[in-house]
Amino acid sequence: MKQLLDFIPLIIFFALYKMYDIYIATGALIAATAVQLVITYALYKKVEKMQLVTFVLVALFGGMTIFLQDDNFIKWKVTIVYAMFAIGLAVMHAIGKSVIKGMLGKEIALPDSVWANVTWAWVGFFSFCAGLNIYIAYSLPLDVWVNFKVFGLLAATLGAMVVTGIYIYKKMPQEAKNSSASTSDE
Repeated sequence: MKQLLDFIPLIIFFALYKMYDIYIATGALIAATAVQLVITYALYKKVEKMQLVTFVLVALFGGMTIFLQDDNFIKWKVTIVYAMFAIGLAVMHAIGKSVIKGMLGKEIALPDSVWANVTWAWVGFFSFCAGLNIYIAYSLPLDVWVNFKVFGLLAATLGAMVVTGIYIYKKMPQEAKNSSASTSDE
């Protein structure tokens, strides 16, 4: 349910862009992201920091897009979010707090070197996406950028998650693989 809720603002943005224009879509994105925060809090009694940061960036860059009638601001928001992810992961890893290990390490026991590889792979992925967004935003038509933002980045992220899952599975100790296989048989 929570994952579906995360995609609703993006779906609304895409639909209204196709029906109207980037400015109406951006206004709807701001409103939908605010509503998403309220619904998330109502359902789960908490809102994650990244959701708040995303809302602030959507409101800031979306507001500038609408106020100045310049779609460049909403295009930059995507790059800034991905750059923040890359920098956040790198900095936290450098100070000894692997974010990814913190999220998954309770269920999966892996050597620190594997967690480091996963972290740096995601730093590279987010950095690549940030750069690719800039390239597409400023080299190709707005329609192409919107499709890339909605579908391309989503597909790339899902692909990166699958590759990460495969890598982690291959690096898991054999007894952990056997216990996960036996629990899936039940």
